[in-house]
Amino acid sequence: MTQPFLGEIQIFGFGFAPANWAFAAGQTLPLQQNTALFSLYGTNFGGNGFSTFQLPNLAGRQACGSGQGPATQPRQLGEPFGSYDATLTIDEMPMHNHVFSDYQPDGSLSTTPAASSAIGYAAQENFLAFAAPGTTVAFNPVAVSVAGGGVAHPNSQPYLGLTYAVALVGTFPQFP
Repeated sequence: MTQPFLGEIQIFGFGFAPANWAFAAGQTLPLQQNTALFSLYGTNFGGNGFSTFQLPNLAGRQACGSGQGPATQPRQLGEPFGSYDATLTIDEMPMHNHVFSDYQPDGSLSTTPAASSAIGYAAQENFLAFAAPGTTVAFNPVAVSVAGGGVAHPNSQPYLGLTYAVALVGTFPQFP
């Protein structure tokens, strides 16, 4: 391998950071012992800028170019964004219908529904628990219940686990 640039990030297909490299996992480094690397990174990835700074944290993250692309928000160098999971609100769900299955009995029916019936309470003798077409009936909440649980779902594209590493030793890049 040729001499890397100081601070260069490489992807490796093995599970360790080579000599003179460190995992790109957000480690805090002492500024005094890494002044050249700090002059490139500053506090873009964290640290207090007086005695410490941090390496980029690509553990479990996808890299994305900084700046602004077509139809995207501007992204600053070192700015994390996105989420591992998402919970949709009703406004974010597409318009849809829920099916309500009616009851088509075989044989005879009781004219006195039980309290557990669709109308939710016991009826008087000879009360028929069916309504004429176009009639509005309040159903028991058990018959038409809330759907969904408000639980987040995974919000990530397919990934392949690889090792991201930062060159701690290398050629200092020349500014244009």
